[in-house]
Amino acid sequence: MNKLLEINNLCVDYVSPNGVARAVNHVSLSIAPGETLGLAGESGCGKSTLAFAISRLHKVPALISEGEILYKGSDVLKMNDRLLRDFRWNEVSVVFQSAMNSLNPVITIGEQLTDVILAHKKVSYKQAYERAVELLNIVGIHADRMKSFPHQLSGGMRQRVVIAIALVLKPKLIIMDEPTTALDVVVEREILNELYELKQKFGFSILFISHDLSLMGEIADRIGVMYAGNLIELGQASEVFGNPQHPYTKGLISSFPTIHGPKERLYGIPGNPVNLLNLPNGCNFQERCTVCVEECQQQAPQLISVENGNLVSCHLIR
Repeated sequence: MNKLLEINNLCVDYVSPNGVARAVNHVSLSIAPGETLGLAGESGCGKSTLAFAISRLHKVPALISEGEILYKGSDVLKMNDRLLRDFRWNEVSVVFQSAMNSLNPVITIGEQLTDVILAHKKVSYKQAYERAVELLNIVGIHADRMKSFPHQLSGGMRQRVVIAIALVLKPKLIIMDEPTTALDVVVEREILNELYELKQKFGFSILFISHDLSLMGEIADRIGVMYAGNLIELGQASEVFGNPQHPYTKGLISSFPTIHGPKERLYGIPGNPVNLLNLPNGCNFQERCTVCVEECQQQAPQLISVENGNLVSCHLIR
């Protein structure tokens, strides 16, 4: 498979007076050109930390301690400030959680769009302004909104503006960190439909991060599931969602109701996420797993390939 982005054995630690918490533990995955890769899991599982690592947006106390991130063969972790500036937004852009917090509340939408263009491209203000208007039209917002402030827009419109900013420099990869969490289901559907159309038009890849595995099953080509900093399942979306192998993945899927088909009782995952500063011996999921065996308490499982080509990290999978 041709790889646009390749992550190998990546580790990200958070250093605190109480110890070191490993938020991303030896994670390896790749994204192909034009592919949508979904990354699912509970809050605190390491999804956003991994996303920030790709564009090197971490701040102290976060530390990328091991591994490599290759973009078109170049190691992002070895880029100097100039190369990193060119890499961000030109090659990889990010749509952060909560659009209202991502936009500057005291600057108009038009100014925020044109500022990004002028900061990265040698164009006149008129050209930047015209490009900004074009982008708003692409995401379904009238040019009149160029003079609006973020608080004058609805949640859905603000989210479209953030997506427009991410598209400004025509990046090859867009990282979307729970972009629809604060939206109602109708607006969420509209945003996702627009996102799909934009992807078809511009051909970019997407890393789509969410806790909603059912939503991800509709838009992703492949799905990865994380728990306690580890990638525990990875494969084709239809296989992961239709035939999950890991007990944690099964628990995530069984906690969402279905609109069609017979009514079934929903089952949540018992217990709470593990404390990263006090990890158990063996599998991190053992205390919440309903099918835990003795081996799970003695040795951490490895990510192995199963019959359908997917990767699963569980002692029950042979």
